[in-house]
Amino acid sequence: MLICDVNKSFTKFTTDFGPLLVFFVIYYKSDKNLSIALPPFIVATIVALAVVWFLEKKIPFVPLLGGILITFFGGLTIYFDNPVFIYIKPTIINILFGLALLFGRFFSKEPILKKIIGKSIKLNDEGWKILNNRWMFLAILNEFVWRTQSEEFWVNFKVWGLIPLTFIFTVFQIQIINKYKIDE
Repeated sequence: MLICDVNKSFTKFTTDFGPLLVFFVIYYKSDKNLSIALPPFIVATIVALAVVWFLEKKIPFVPLLGGILITFFGGLTIYFDNPVFIYIKPTIINILFGLALLFGRFFSKEPILKKIIGKSIKLNDEGWKILNNRWMFLAILNEFVWRTQSEEFWVNFKVWGLIPLTFIFTVFQIQIINKYKIDE
């Protein structure tokens, strides 16, 4: 049982972060060339999704959405030879998530987070407002970095800054959810 759990954890880690490692290694080996690093990144992402499908017979929503957006924005970046498309991908993801949180409660009886991550969360209006503002902050932060810094800085920020920041950020949202949840 323990070996099975370790294998499953390793597979999840590999399929989640393997494509990013492929991108990062090729980006630096190609003298920091996005046009060279993006095609293997897209292929590695598609392979990772295929592995998840093969092993689990389903692909969770968040990795599927990420794969679609990486393929779409990476493809636009390659086709138009313009890195702005891959730069704005994190911004668009965070804006969409923030808007889903903001407007989802008006158009759905179920909280959007429940639909996205499969957990039931009921917050009061103040909780939704705080959660939404925090997600929008991540979008603004990405916009600021890609517009004011070099491409290399943005790549390092995306890999070594934004991913850990998003993880830490998500952990801190638990406190908001607990503070503002509506007891049934």
